[in-house]
Amino acid sequence: MHDSRLRIAAIDFLNPAPLMWDFEHPPLAAALAERYIIDRMTPAECARRLAWGTADIGLIPIAALATTPGLRILPGCTIASKDRVRSLLLVRRAHQPLAALRTIAADTASRTTVTYARLLFRMWSNPQIEFLPMAANLDAMLQRADAAIVIGDPDLLALEERENRLERTGEELVYHDIAHEWHALTGLPFISAVWGIAPNAVLDERVQNDFILSRDHGLQNRDALAREWSRRLPIPESTILTYLTTNIHYVLDDECIEGMSAFFRRSTEASILPDYTVLRSDLVSR
Repeated sequence: MHDSRLRIAAIDFLNPAPLMWDFEHPPLAAALAERYIIDRMTPAECARRLAWGTADIGLIPIAALATTPGLRILPGCTIASKDRVRSLLLVRRAHQPLAALRTIAADTASRTTVTYARLLFRMWSNPQIEFLPMAANLDAMLQRADAAIVIGDPDLLALEERENRLERTGEELVYHDIAHEWHALTGLPFISAVWGIAPNAVLDERVQNDFILSRDHGLQNRDALAREWSRRLPIPESTILTYLTTNIHYVLDDECIEGMSAFFRRSTEASILPDYTVLRSDLVSR
């Protein structure tokens, strides 16, 4: 028998946890399970599933909007930062300035973060830097390249382990928060991901309401999420709560839409991504 439920491609990182609240917690999880099927994967895989038509809605890195024709944005929700994000880091050796770096080992999980990094290096007068795709292992990355980019939960762990690593290796590192660097140079928020809609998916207004309500309930329950995730990650509950409250911004407001538009405009001008226009008229803030 055909399953008529909508297929959601979700990410098993800490930062989307507030967006997923109603889908994972009572009292609404059981009712939503009758309308949605949730699969968990990497951000890049979410975009592929939408492109292939094997998911209807997915939490996608925003660069996928420019590289996958026909994707649309489900209004209301985002994963963004209006200054420091903590979970997107450029890590370099202290004795090598940004302008002198030649190679960066880049976490293969997010094309968006690498695009932001390419734009930053243009502003740092180092546009020719080479990016080497690697899995997120800071020690291995720094053995192969001058610097490393890691994203998501491995970043939070890297920050927690900062002093231990210095004692262990004797190597002094500089940790650049990519969202903070972007904001410092442009005055704009860093937009990481949005809920994307597959080209052929047909959604009614109830779907948008489900996702916005889940976001709102998640934001109201960040204390509970911090307790849950402190059992899953070796990170203090207080650090997780600060991350969910201060570092990550979840409402796709006008400032975030402006930040997204600037990201795509600059990426196109630098020939990093194909041309993509954010249609503000389709993204009424809620």
